[in-house]
Amino acid sequence: MSIRTRLACRTIDLDPAEPIDLIAAAGPSGTVWLQGDGGLAGRGEALRIELPGGVADADRAAAIVGEALGEIEVDDEVRRPATGPVALGALPFDPQAPAAFVVPEVLVGRSRDGRQWLTTVGVDDGPLPRTTADALDMPDQFALTSPVSHAAFKAIVADAVAAIERGDLAKVVLAREVVVDTNRPIPVASVLERLHALYPSCTVFSIGGFVGASPELLVERRGDRVRAHPLAGTFPRSGDPEADEVLATRLQQSMKDQSEHRFVIDELRRVLGSVCDELVVPDAPTILPLRNVLHLGTEITGRLREPAPSVVELVGRLHPTPAVGGTPTADALSWIAANERLDRGRYAGPVGWVDREGDGSFVLGIRSAEIGGTRARLFSGVGIVEGSDPEAELVETQLKLQALLAALVRP
Repeated sequence: MSIRTRLACRTIDLDPAEPIDLIAAAGPSGTVWLQGDGGLAGRGEALRIELPGGVADADRAAAIVGEALGEIEVDDEVRRPATGPVALGALPFDPQAPAAFVVPEVLVGRSRDGRQWLTTVGVDDGPLPRTTADALDMPDQFALTSPVSHAAFKAIVADAVAAIERGDLAKVVLAREVVVDTNRPIPVASVLERLHALYPSCTVFSIGGFVGASPELLVERRGDRVRAHPLAGTFPRSGDPEADEVLATRLQQSMKDQSEHRFVIDELRRVLGSVCDELVVPDAPTILPLRNVLHLGTEITGRLREPAPSVVELVGRLHPTPAVGGTPTADALSWIAANERLDRGRYAGPVGWVDREGDGSFVLGIRSAEIGGTRARLFSGVGIVEGSDPEAELVETQLKLQALLAALVRP
């Protein structure tokens, strides 16, 4: 005789007239996923879904996640994307590295149209988490170090350009880190609030100590509809609207940045085209303005071929794109492993959620940091192509690092 216990999941509507502070609802160690006015906030761990082989085998990863979510008994009064059991994860950059998703015990959701819901998994319905963020004193002493010196980073860029000129690579993405040590523990909730205020168009996330404000949508799936918004090609902003218009025009005309962007688009067109009946790829990128930089971006949309792959399978097929790795992919990843002098961990990996139906949304874990206690490791990256200038690439990493520094270092 066998005895089987199944987790039970219940999702109910909440009053939209009482907006919930999702950052506060997550508590000091919960999970946060914010996109504009919508998002998710989770507490506790009802289920952990392990992927020992990562997402490199896309079909296998999708099957493991789908089977685990399918085993949960569901009572869902809302029946929208991100209701019922939802698994969230921040996955490693290395697609073959072990990865995991977590299904929270309590998940609060809000759609961009203001609808709100509460999902509980494996626990009785209890009071809605409404606690405010802990009133911790912000650090007021900081030590900032760069494990790889400016000169050393520029030398790595020069080596990458030389490899490209030899024909070993077409593009390779290089990352930098800086380490911030503080005199008091860094309050993650305060960092999230600051990031959400400074970068409202970005996806702000916090999953297991990995925190960021990503501007780049890797892939989103809703039924048979798929969307991606890759970015590649960057110019600084001046803060003056007229000057920024000139800079935007220069970015659109930059052959180096257009080349960097085209490598990304060609790869997404190839991968998504293999699973779509329809795919719309604009002829030219548009400008995505952020607080201190301008990016080239292209929004790609499509209709998936039946049976539609889950968002986890799409992530496995796409990652790593040339936006965070390079091209040819295998050669670029080998070059990064041999030359970058950095353990990326979850930096530039897929970060997002998937529900029982296979719908979900994943961004790239860029403009991000690993935060724990009084230390934070901050990351940024740049795409290197033929003609890249080492000094300019160093400056670009510094601009991108400002996204996290502005939220962490507040003297």
